[in-house]
Amino acid sequence: MADRTPRRVRVRAALRRRLDRHPRLAALADRLTPRSVRARTTLAACVSVALVLAVASAAVVLLLRANLERTVENGAREQARAVARLAEDGRLTAQPPLDHGTDFIQVVDAHGRVVAASQNLAGHPALAPAGHRDGHRSFDLGALGDEHHQRVATVTADTPAGPVTVHVGASLRTADAAGDLTKVALTAVSTLLLVTVGLLTWRTTGLALRPVEAIRAEVAAIGDRDLDRRVPEPGSDDEIARLAGTMNAMLGRLEAAGVRQRRFIADASHELRSPLTVLRTQLEVALAHPDPQVRADLVAGALEDTERLQALAADLLLLARLDATGQGRPEQAVDLAELVHQTVAARTAGPHPVTVHAEAAAPVAGDPQWLRRLLTNLLDNAQRHAREGVSVRLVAEGGHAVLDVANDGPPIAPEDRERIFERFTRLDDARSRDDGGAGLGLPIARDIATLHGGTLTAPDTPGATTFRTRLPLSA
Repeated sequence: MADRTPRRVRVRAALRRRLDRHPRLAALADRLTPRSVRARTTLAACVSVALVLAVASAAVVLLLRANLERTVENGAREQARAVARLAEDGRLTAQPPLDHGTDFIQVVDAHGRVVAASQNLAGHPALAPAGHRDGHRSFDLGALGDEHHQRVATVTADTPAGPVTVHVGASLRTADAAGDLTKVALTAVSTLLLVTVGLLTWRTTGLALRPVEAIRAEVAAIGDRDLDRRVPEPGSDDEIARLAGTMNAMLGRLEAAGVRQRRFIADASHELRSPLTVLRTQLEVALAHPDPQVRADLVAGALEDTERLQALAADLLLLARLDATGQGRPEQAVDLAELVHQTVAARTAGPHPVTVHAEAAAPVAGDPQWLRRLLTNLLDNAQRHAREGVSVRLVAEGGHAVLDVANDGPPIAPEDRERIFERFTRLDDARSRDDGGAGLGLPIARDIATLHGGTLTAPDTPGATTFRTRLPLSA
């Protein structure tokens, strides 16, 4: 199978393996590697600008050099053509005048004899070819006593005395000086610009990262008892401001979770304290009472309170499991319609009859034990508040299985339709205690529905109190 690892990652891994073979080089590379985002950003900006400046400076120097050399060459060629026209007309003098910024003129016939030459080459032999330089033919200019660059233009002309060759040389001293001066100027300007870019990038990056450092320092100072603190939010509307907002929203959720946890612990302690106190009182009275019949009644009451404590402990353990972090969504295939029929059929006769209206099949993905617990809690709550009967209705609607458990008891006030799903909440506290309810049935049912990717609500339905569960259907 082909390696799909990005080439950049493979190259870095190869370099790291090579460096690991040489501990000193690896240590030097680690010391030279910038550690902070600020340093890496500044280095990247400087390297990028340096590359751009190097390419731009090279292009400027090359274009300037080519332009100056072209100008010099055009002047030399123009002068050579002028001398050739004089030779063709038979008006060529022994020492033709220099023009167009040229340095020397030499006219040689077909036999290599000098026919005419400028004053600085008078009496010197014909120029000897010395090869090629910079793509142009070069000549030995030692006779001029000057070793600077020359651009020599050669033109052939037909004269009355025979063909002659005209050599006209123009100095490249000006082009060389301009190129050197341009290089120095570009080097100075590039260095100044590079330093400026580095300083500005360092300063700007520091200012941009200052809010990040403030956020980091504040988060580092927040402890488990300081969740009410918030990180500073900059006034700008950028990524850092959104990061600060996200951090504050997360801290708000953590604070709310901590408040819920402390409230849950306090409520659980309160719920456990009362039955334990009653249980201890019953046992103490039973131990001290001489009448065996009274003692048996007290022990039976203590047994009922023990069963109530056992149910409460089981509910608390189930809530702890549902609240556990990393709890994955159950994926077992469950036929919700079959589960509804089985659960209702397995219940012992309650105070009110239960009517079931369920479709043939409603497949969902979940845990059958927890889904059965959800339905059982809803049925227990409906039986507790119903006057004459309870109805269960299951239909498929819009890709969801909709399970309604309704009773004909007193309606729930609109302001209480969300509060009843809070843990240890009782709308009728005394009756709930007598019936064995601890205010955990509906919260457990909602947590189970949420774990299965669904919802549990108490919609406003005329003539009945309904709890509606929506669970996504599986394929």
